[in-house]
Amino acid sequence: MKFKFDTTDNYCIIAPDYPNLNENLADNLLEEIQKRLNNEESNFIICLDNTEDSDTEGRNKLLQLHELVYKNSGSLVFTGLNDLILKTIKKEQLHIHLNITPTLIEAKDIINMEILERELFNEH
Repeated sequence: MKFKFDTTDNYCIIAPDYPNLNENLADNLLEEIQKRLNNEESNFIICLDNTEDSDTEGRNKLLQLHELVYKNSGSLVFTGLNDLILKTIKKEQLHIHLNITPTLIEAKDIINMEILERELFNEH
């Protein structure tokens, strides 16, 4: 599976070049994020601009990704979802548990705000 990575000091953008958000893609994303968590990266933006369709297993695994990242004191935002996928995610009420933004700029803003919140609330 092919991914494009763009890493900054605050986050890593992962953009899969794969048309279907299915269990296979989600498992590969889970594997990539797990590797990066082990290397001290903790904040991720998943850019799904190239994803055209999804299935139930793939969408449900997004919750596992979310839980994994937040359990490791990180942040995760999904962006670039097309209208069909977004509509289905809302119908299944997955959007209640996930950070989803229409644009990459908004995804970066959420990551940066969550980093700031963690820094403020963890100070003694």
